[in-house]
Amino acid sequence: MAMQKLFFVFLLILSSNNISCYSSSFVSLKETSYTNFPKYLGRSLKASQTTFNVISYGAKGDGTTDDTKAFEKAWTAVCASAHSAVLLIPNNKKFLLKPITFSGPCKSPIQVAVHGIIIAPSRSAWNSKSTTHWMVFKYLRNLAVTGGGTINGNGNAWWQNSCKINKSKPCTKAPTAMTFYSCNNLALTNLNVKDSQQIHVSIEKCNSVNVASLTVTAPSTSPNTDGLHISSTTNIVITNCVIKTGDDCMSIETGTKNLKATKITCGPGHGISIGSLGDDNSMARVSDVLIDTVKLYGTTNGVRIKTWQGGSGYAKNIIFQNIVMYNVKNPIIIDQNYCDSNKPCKTQKSAVEVSGIVYKNIKGTTASDVAIKLSCSKTMSCRGIQLQDINLVTQNNKSARSACQNAKWSKIGTVIPTPCSYTS
Repeated sequence: MAMQKLFFVFLLILSSNNISCYSSSFVSLKETSYTNFPKYLGRSLKASQTTFNVISYGAKGDGTTDDTKAFEKAWTAVCASAHSAVLLIPNNKKFLLKPITFSGPCKSPIQVAVHGIIIAPSRSAWNSKSTTHWMVFKYLRNLAVTGGGTINGNGNAWWQNSCKINKSKPCTKAPTAMTFYSCNNLALTNLNVKDSQQIHVSIEKCNSVNVASLTVTAPSTSPNTDGLHISSTTNIVITNCVIKTGDDCMSIETGTKNLKATKITCGPGHGISIGSLGDDNSMARVSDVLIDTVKLYGTTNGVRIKTWQGGSGYAKNIIFQNIVMYNVKNPIIIDQNYCDSNKPCKTQKSAVEVSGIVYKNIKGTTASDVAIKLSCSKTMSCRGIQLQDINLVTQNNKSARSACQNAKWSKIGTVIPTPCSYTS
């Protein structure tokens, strides 16, 4: 029982006050209990934990020697430990790792203590079967990854060969730097993740996740380098993160439920996106999302919901509040006609339903004259869109405007720019 108490705490997220009064079609966020988060995050290693130093398993940490086999041997020992274990990546070392998977299930809770630097190899180290992932953590329970160190994706060569940078190149996939797949009670905190080949951190099919104090950076010109990508994950808290990349700071995909993100700094990049949803006529489900206390600097979008025509399902019960924008091109945008294709997308009848969306206390400057854009489906219009206490102007403090299509909205308090009329 003592060990259990060491590794678990209960976090409670309280729903925002007065949400249910915003719209008759809006269902308030439910009070959600986030349980079993590892308690030892950010603390010094405990004497009761067994430490496995990758140096002891043959890692050189000189930045040029391939340390993959040493890490695999150390992980085997960690995973088999009968007691709470630490995989130690020591400071003042640079470890070169080829594509690697840290797989469970393991016998005991594990802390991966990254104090040094982990760097990806050159692009030639990947073969055609391993181009989607670099570091994968899967089928694990009670995992914490922390330590203040750096994960460096060495992505420059991948960006130069992207079809989005060089039109003569074929469009191929690039690796995600860190993937967490089917992990329960996961904590990811106090890390620097930089220059990923593509997505920096992807959290997929996980439950009870705590992400805190991450710094994610890549050049604004780096393609598809999302900071945090979340899909099919429930009960997740994200706080105190700084994300500066060439794509979405956060992309929230289908299967995400009960997510709270607070104190996020974003930019450059494409802002915070829910979606894209419903691509290839797929079913989408995203609900109970709270984005609170965010600063966006020079991003392409501010807070965006994007869905493809032809999809089905829903994006509902979503709150964006207490947000400041600085020179953001599309501050508030819903796009139910999203089309990321070189060819025009065909008009289709079905659409992902977008409803119960609240925008509250959002202010700042827009880099375009359209600060609020609600482009919704003819067959399934957006409904229950609530605008409250909005003040968005151009950089020279002139009036911006709104543009709406098939959107059913209401407002509370002062909303600048004035919402456009409902059109069909």
